[in-house]
Amino acid sequence: MWRDRLTKSLSDARRHFRILWALMMRELATRYGRDNIGFLWLIGEPLIFAFGVLIMWNIIKPPYEHGIRVTPFVITGYMPILLMRHMISHGLNSVRANTALLYHRQITILHLYTARLALEFVSLSLSLFVSVGVLIAFNLMDFPHALPLVYGGWFLLAWISFGVTLILAAMAEVMEYVERFVQLFTYVLIPLSGTFYMVAWLPYQFRKPVMYIPFINCVEMIRAGFFGEFVPTYYNAAYAAAWGGALTFVGLFLLRFVRERVDVE
Repeated sequence: MWRDRLTKSLSDARRHFRILWALMMRELATRYGRDNIGFLWLIGEPLIFAFGVLIMWNIIKPPYEHGIRVTPFVITGYMPILLMRHMISHGLNSVRANTALLYHRQITILHLYTARLALEFVSLSLSLFVSVGVLIAFNLMDFPHALPLVYGGWFLLAWISFGVTLILAAMAEVMEYVERFVQLFTYVLIPLSGTFYMVAWLPYQFRKPVMYIPFINCVEMIRAGFFGEFVPTYYNAAYAAAWGGALTFVGLFLLRFVRERVDVE
């Protein structure tokens, strides 16, 4: 009995994976095309933004900020905010842009959201890998002190962003004005995420309240992995994971009501 269930579960998992892979490849071809550098924009677009901000900060700021080199500080803050903003902004209209695909019975609304958000996650992850590799090669930053912390913070941040996107996307399908609110929300994320500051730099009385923001825990965790124990960081991985689970649960619940409102002509 358990073997039959296991076989069926593996078969379902393979089917879902094939659907997601096909949707991701379609999204790549639709967004970037097959001419010129094509798919390379998947990595190149975030890198242009990241290195643009990096160059600007190196021009207007001294080489060190609170005893930390500006280059690794900026890249460990700006890449996470790009991950959050790209997942939210690109994932918001996943259903509207691909409504016709729902003709196929095997494709669900969750497939559409998951495929587009997975593509953004892969894009930003590759961009982070390339940017850090280039900076290390030119001796502009050191190799991470604890890779598990970097990976953990990055995946937790993506998980939280996934849940937030599902909630906002479901609300946007019901209430049109939510989409305008999302644009403002992505800008508010910059101070809320700790992109350009660290918790240790804040006055003591503000540190505990700020730690209630789940994004900051993830960014601090990433920086702890890069900078090591000699740079004070504050984070709670379990708290961030709890937020990721709760937001995803709420998002999945709200998606149940979206399918009824989608008009597949």
